Amino acid sequence: MHESPRDRDAEVRHSRPQGKAIEGALKSLGVAGVASVRQGKVFDIELKGKDRKKAEAALKTAADKLLANTVIENYDVEVLG
Repeated sequence: MHESPRDRDAEVRHSRPQGKAIEGALKSLGVAGVASVRQGKVFDIELKGKDRKKAEAALKTAADKLLANTVIENYDVEVLG
């Protein structure tokens, strides 16, 4: 059986406070029905291996040290596949 080169898909999603500012601006412009706004960036990172816990830990470390400015950004790590 052939195994996909993409053993583990993962996403690191960042959200920023700008989403709240955009939400407020949209409402002040009269855009009705805005429940929430998420403005941010997404990193799709492919990892080799099958250990989900190791993948998640590695991605959280990468986000903390490199991918996110944790002073002003929050992030979620989602291991897919």
